[in-house]
Amino acid sequence: MFVSCTGVYASLESVKVAGSWNFDQETTWTVWALKLDLMLIVCVHLSAEGDSENYIAYYRRATVYLAMGKSKAAIRDLSKVVELKQDFTSARLQRGQLLLKQGKFDEAEDDFKNVLKSNPSNNEEKEAQTQLTKSDELQRLHSQALSAYQQEDYGAAISLLDEILAVCVWDAELRELRAECYIKEGEPSKAISDLKAAAKLKNDNTEAFYKISKIYYQLGDHELSLSEVRECLKLDQDHKQCFSLYKQVKKLNKQIESAEEFIREGRYEDAISKYESVMKTEPEVPIYSTRAKERICHCLSKNQQATEAIKLCSEVLQLEPTNVNALKDRAEAYLLEDMYEEAIKDYETAQANSENDQQIREGLERAQRMLKQSQKRDYYKILGVKRNARKQEIIKAYRKLASQWHPDNFQSEEEKKKAEKKFIDIAAAKEVLTDPEMRRKFDAGEDPLDAESQQGGNNPFHRSWNTWQGFNPFGSGGGPFTFKFHFS
Repeated sequence: MFVSCTGVYASLESVKVAGSWNFDQETTWTVWALKLDLMLIVCVHLSAEGDSENYIAYYRRATVYLAMGKSKAAIRDLSKVVELKQDFTSARLQRGQLLLKQGKFDEAEDDFKNVLKSNPSNNEEKEAQTQLTKSDELQRLHSQALSAYQQEDYGAAISLLDEILAVCVWDAELRELRAECYIKEGEPSKAISDLKAAAKLKNDNTEAFYKISKIYYQLGDHELSLSEVRECLKLDQDHKQCFSLYKQVKKLNKQIESAEEFIREGRYEDAISKYESVMKTEPEVPIYSTRAKERICHCLSKNQQATEAIKLCSEVLQLEPTNVNALKDRAEAYLLEDMYEEAIKDYETAQANSENDQQIREGLERAQRMLKQSQKRDYYKILGVKRNARKQEIIKAYRKLASQWHPDNFQSEEEKKKAEKKFIDIAAAKEVLTDPEMRRKFDAGEDPLDAESQQGGNNPFHRSWNTWQGFNPFGSGGGPFTFKFHFS
């Protein structure tokens, strides 16, 4: 074992020389270097355990722990080194630097002062003096930060804590203090990273997990909130605050998941009902009511309840003018109401806030085509039906208008010509809107009876009055007349 470990030590020294070794940073090692770390830990561990007086073995193991980012284990071994050999200045210097990172100023200063008393090398003396000066400055900043916090000057406290935490990166209390300042300043999302670090730095930090979960919940991220509160309960299943929050988030999360499943299945009425329950479950956090209204608006638009969708989407957009989802859904509802210019405006606003959204681009192009189409011949308007009208409604409207505008009902030639034109439009509208494929094309902004929009320019449906005489406006499917009209 001694021979192989010696080889590992030699390899480690080559890594140091190559410049990959840095105790002041948590260095990212290559795969082969990590393997070397593991081998060395085994070697040094065996050596240290075999000889409790072998301070060199503990020192070597500490350096490996440092390289692997295991500062707590490194401090334990460095403390053992100092215990066995109090004048080992390198160990004291490194331990002092680690203690400073943890915000333990007094303990760090003791190590730096002991280095200066232990006949250090020129470099060690210079480094110890530099670290003492830094520690004094950090303590001064710390005192100012606490004073600013007590005076409720949270912005100033954050600035001061930024400087301190640039050095004291492992100080859980300072991170929690800065997180609290962010919360007080109304920027809870910025507190999350500090609280997550504090949860790792301090054992059983249930309070940090609770705060993280609460912040996520307030921000509307119920899934992450549920995940974090579960971490709190893993540490303490009887934690009252975490358990209460867990029940609330779990209930809300279940309702939202059910609503989204209904939407995927096209069960829009059920989804609307479920999202109405979400608003009742959490009336105190506005984001959930806004998100629920946004999704209800989506369901109403998909369910072709245009008027209701426009109203609800507008409520959401008053609060969030750049809400892309609400803009898209309101645009679709506007199209159902033949409000093409309003739809185009919504799609353009949505596109300005989500440039690469293919759905927005396609929706905008369709709305523009439909506006252009409406300026020519709109079959829905001709029959006086809505875009979501069913086939039976279309046929009923057609029969009524065909009867009203049949040329036989008029006497003068001028009136007959006007009626003929009207009757042709009515028959054409019925032809398009009762044929699923032609209606699909028309809804997409293409007029299947417009010669200009057809390839080759020859439109078989561009008919004269005489052509339409072979159809019965009172038949169920537009088949041949059961009797014929004769015109003088």
